[in-house]
Amino acid sequence: MNYSITPNSTFPVVNITMGQDETIQIESGSMIYHNGLVELSGHMNSNGKKGLGGIMSAIGRSVTSGERFFITTATGTAPDAELAIAPGNPGVIKELTLDDTHQYRLNTGAFLAMDTSASYHMVSQKVSGALFGGTGGFFIMETAGTGTMLVSAYGDIIPITLDGSHEYVIDNSHVVAWDSKLNYNIQPASGIIGFTTGEGLVNRFSGSGTVYIQTRNIEALANLVQPFLPSSKD
Repeated sequence: MNYSITPNSTFPVVNITMGQDETIQIESGSMIYHNGLVELSGHMNSNGKKGLGGIMSAIGRSVTSGERFFITTATGTAPDAELAIAPGNPGVIKELTLDDTHQYRLNTGAFLAMDTSASYHMVSQKVSGALFGGTGGFFIMETAGTGTMLVSAYGDIIPITLDGSHEYVIDNSHVVAWDSKLNYNIQPASGIIGFTTGEGLVNRFSGSGTVYIQTRNIEALANLVQPFLPSSKD
């Protein structure tokens, strides 16, 4: 994927150039504009399945993991095709390289674009993680293949590298993506019933690998502005 990200921008845009018949996958609804040399086609987010099985798979991905029912494929119809995309998140965009030793699991809403040589599929979570939610319910996204993937987040994205010597405890709403080889558990920040500190749910990561976190919490922003929104009683 040949792209550039607008520099020094609070709300960046990805500018992609494609050759004839070159294809990439982008998040549904992320297109801003193209130069008329790009064909966009939507298809079910069905993990390669077709027919009724594909429909059920796409519905399952949408309901259980928070993913879109559709994903968009962009194809260059001539040389020098140009496409601009942007995420729904008000924050940065980061490249993750996928190869034989680097695959990731993604939190809901993190995916923006990837090469067609890469893909993602659903993997089941532990029951505790599924019940607590926040990283996709009963299933979460895991990448496969090789190539480039772009992820987005609210605020900045910074890496935390684990060397296996101890756990890292990270607020669930700040997790963007993590190495698929890392172990993790989701639990309340304090106590069995929890939530006594106001921190909500946390992810306890262990092993060796990298966790990418966002520096802002969109749920906290929603809670901040909620008292100022009009209600039906007003």
